[in-house]
Amino acid sequence: MAMKQTEKNKIVEELTSSFNASDFIYLTDSSSMSAGDTNKLRREFHKNGVKMSVVKNTLIKRAMEASEKDFSEMYVSLKGNTAVLLSMNLKAPALTIKNFRKKTKRPLLKSAYIDSDVFLGDESLVALSELKSKEDLVGEVIGLLQSPAKNVLSALLSGKDTIGGVIKALQEKNN
Repeated sequence: MAMKQTEKNKIVEELTSSFNASDFIYLTDSSSMSAGDTNKLRREFHKNGVKMSVVKNTLIKRAMEASEKDFSEMYVSLKGNTAVLLSMNLKAPALTIKNFRKKTKRPLLKSAYIDSDVFLGDESLVALSELKSKEDLVGEVIGLLQSPAKNVLSALLSGKDTIGGVIKALQEKNN
């Protein structure tokens, strides 16, 4: 039974809205996975805050073209069976795929859109799973900035007897 045009338009509108709202979009190939494995994968994604939907490539492309973002580099990955993964966490989809593939060879990463950068091919999975979030990077920078100040304060506090002793010695010398 063919999908009606109104149904297709509704899917494209919803997908376009999701693409506009998300900074982390993954396209995967889960073809040749058993129904049982696909259901396990869906549960893992859901548990990790990732929304998975299998949509026809033509509808995905229409939604990407209607989006305010530039997905043109990803069009080459719209072949075969495609699952769209949406997440608020940039690493959650990559880590979920990586962990799931310890038991099976699928799903394969086709492409990913991360904060306007596009990653193509399954070989990008390791890099995506190791990316640091903005929060991680801000925390590291703050730690680096605090470190010198902490070192100076620590040196001053640990040497308070020495500084006091030096000042006392200088006062006695002047008398």
